[in-house]
Amino acid sequence: MATLVTLVFAAIFIISSSVKALTPNYYEHSCPNLDSTVTNAVKKAMLNDNTVPAALLRMHFHDCFIRGCDASVLLESKGQNKAEKDGPPNISLHAFYVIDNAKKDVESMCPGVVSCADILALAARDAVHLSGGPTWDVPKGRLDGRISMASDTRQLPGPVFNISQLQQNFAQRGLSMEDLVALSGGHTLGFSHCSSFQNRIHNFDASHDVDPTMSPIFAASLRQVCQVHNKVRNAGSPLDSTSTVFDNSYYKLLLQGRSVFSSDQALLTTPKTKALVSKFAGSQEEFEKAFVKSMIKMSSISGGQEIRLDCKVTR
Repeated sequence: MATLVTLVFAAIFIISSSVKALTPNYYEHSCPNLDSTVTNAVKKAMLNDNTVPAALLRMHFHDCFIRGCDASVLLESKGQNKAEKDGPPNISLHAFYVIDNAKKDVESMCPGVVSCADILALAARDAVHLSGGPTWDVPKGRLDGRISMASDTRQLPGPVFNISQLQQNFAQRGLSMEDLVALSGGHTLGFSHCSSFQNRIHNFDASHDVDPTMSPIFAASLRQVCQVHNKVRNAGSPLDSTSTVFDNSYYKLLLQGRSVFSSDQALLTTPKTKALVSKFAGSQEEFEKAFVKSMIKMSSISGGQEIRLDCKVTR
C-alpha cells in the first residue's frame, strides 16, 4: 500500500521574478473541495485509459521545465505562434482532456479561483498515488502563464543526454543531482516510441551496433520491435516491466542493463548518481521519500501571471 509522505520545507525554490510563496492550504476557504475534485477527474479517466497517469506526470515535468510550472504546456497554438504542446518533444503528450475536465468541474464550484497550473500539479500527484505510489500535500498558489512557444521545448532534457548535460539542465532550474536521480524514477510509468532509443540499438558507434552497456537479451527484444528503418506507427517499449505501477523496478532494471534511454544509463556513469540508483533499487521507501521531496521542489518552480478560465487559451 502506498505510503503517505509528509514533508515540510522551510523554503520554496522560486525561479522567476515572482516571490509569492506556495502553500498547501492556499484554497482552504476559496475552494475547499479542490483536491478531491481533481482526484475524481483523474480516477474517471483512468477507468478507460491506463496510460493516463504516465501522461499526466510527463505533462507536469514538461510544463515545469520550460517557464516554470505555469500550465504553458496546455495552451493551444494560435495564428503564427506554435505553442509548446506542438514542439517536437511534446507531440506525443496526451490526456490534456483530463485537465480540461477537472478545470470545468472546479470552475463550476469555484469560478475564477484556481489556476490550471495548480490543477496540473494536483493531477500529477494523483497520477502517482493512484498508480500505487506515495501521496503528498501539494503546495498551491501558482499562476498560469501567457507565453507558450514550441521553440522553447528545446530546453527539455533529452533521452540521449549524457550525465553532464543532465546535470546542467537540472541545475539551471535549481535542481540537484539527487533530484535528477529521484525524478528519473518517474520513468517507472509509461512508454517510449522507438525514435527515442534507436541510438542505443542500431549503429551505436563505430565499434558497436548496440550499446554495450545494454543487456544483450533486452537489446535483442527492442531490435525486434524497432527495426532500423522503423515504419510501424506507435512502435516502442514500456519504460519498465511494470509500466502502469509506480514502484522502484525502474532502478532495479537500470542496474541490470535494461534501461531504455541513454539518459537513464547515464545515471550509472558517476559514483554519486550510481550510488543513488542502488539505494532506490534496494528500497521502495527511500525512493518514494526522495521522489516526493524532489517533486515538491520541482513543482514549486514558479511562473505565470493570471488565472485562466479555460486552460487552452489565455484571458
